[in-house]
Amino acid sequence: MRILLASSEVYPYSKTGGLADMVGALGKALARKGHEVGIVTPLYAGVRKRFPTLTPLRQPLDLPLGTGLATAQVYCLRPAERLTIYFVDQPRFFERPGLYQENGRDYPDNAERFIFFSKAVAQLVLALPSKLDLLHLHDWQPGLAAVLLKDELKRAGQGSGPRICVTIHNLAFQGVFPADKFPLTNLPWDFFTPDGVEFYKQLNCLKAAMVYSDVITTVEIMTEELGCGLDGLLRKRHSALYGILNGVDYEEWNPMSDPALSSPFSVDDLGAKAANKLALQEEFNLPPRADIPLFGNVGRLAEQKGVDILLRALEETAELNFQFVLLGSGETRFEQAYEDLARRFPGRIAVKIGFDEALSHRIEAGSDFFLMPSRFEPCGLNQMYGLRYGAIPIVRTTGGLDDTVIDIKEDAEHANGIKFIEYSSKALAKGIRKALALYGEPPLLAYYRKNAMKADFSWERTTTEYLKVYQGNATADP
Repeated sequence: MRILLASSEVYPYSKTGGLADMVGALGKALARKGHEVGIVTPLYAGVRKRFPTLTPLRQPLDLPLGTGLATAQVYCLRPAERLTIYFVDQPRFFERPGLYQENGRDYPDNAERFIFFSKAVAQLVLALPSKLDLLHLHDWQPGLAAVLLKDELKRAGQGSGPRICVTIHNLAFQGVFPADKFPLTNLPWDFFTPDGVEFYKQLNCLKAAMVYSDVITTVEIMTEELGCGLDGLLRKRHSALYGILNGVDYEEWNPMSDPALSSPFSVDDLGAKAANKLALQEEFNLPPRADIPLFGNVGRLAEQKGVDILLRALEETAELNFQFVLLGSGETRFEQAYEDLARRFPGRIAVKIGFDEALSHRIEAGSDFFLMPSRFEPCGLNQMYGLRYGAIPIVRTTGGLDDTVIDIKEDAEHANGIKFIEYSSKALAKGIRKALALYGEPPLLAYYRKNAMKADFSWERTTTEYLKVYQGNATADP
């Protein structure tokens, strides 16, 4: 198959979270299976410097944007056989310090930026020399490409075009903008209806993808509570809806060969994990002690990730003997609250605000336990990374967290983590106390770790599921 993935971030070129990891890994996995794969993404600041071998496509894309016109030069990179990365270069929109926001605030022209990106995706599909079989959109940012491409093909009399799939990674973010942004699409107003892209009198980019794609993939969103206003549309399109759990790129996340680690280790040689713990404690200016359990957290500081109950749980367990490290960024109120917590408990709690890919690997490798108390988590990757690196996950029973972590009450033979149900600091604090009890039983802790590191979330299974969806051979979720 000839497949084009479209995403606003792709690792290792750009990243704010698991979306980048997933798209980068899926592209590589599909190419390894013999498919011709392209990934289209914006050319953000710094990419050209880090990857100087970019080569331009011959013909730039001149795209209408409302009453104006914007030009995109497309650059190519071929990191592997049968895999091409297409970078959409438009400095006015993408040469910025952040991908979506700066100083905790969304860019005010995000509508223009990603309507433009969606147009570039649709035009690239038409400009490629060989006919595309499948266009795979990821989240809201390229979502309008589904309707833009179908409208373009219809007006040009070019037939149905490629099959279109959209994957919803986070339904809480939908790309909703005022109705006065709709003219930027240059689409007829016939599309701005409740059956089209209109959502409570506003433009909804994710809804556009859901309505005009042939298939939808995601998990844990059919309920009204988690549907974020689109649960009705998801039920309406249930025959085209598939749930596929993400995989882990074990080339990037391998404790035996990870260049970010000071000491490689494996499930058969766990001794060096202790060395990574001591190194992590020193990196965060914590007392380097092997006898104190170390908890870690990496992620976006937003309520979805449970950072509010984590903050309170850390205060409620302040009298207990453990250390905690956090790497993340997000809402200013949470950044300040965690920095304040670290100041109040020096030597026990350490925080780094920002993003550091290598450090995230070291936190997974050096932590004894990985805290992930999300309010909702359609899939999640950090708990899978924790499993691979022997950091026992402490998770809430929601979405992918519930699917990937096994509590001893569920299956004592394969237990690899700790779960709690109620979304509260009290329930999370109880989970922390269970972890401390587990740490006090070294043979049982080693048993958990071995189960965790043997868990297999490789892309082989996940890629097979996506190919079934691409080819129309999958069975929709009930």
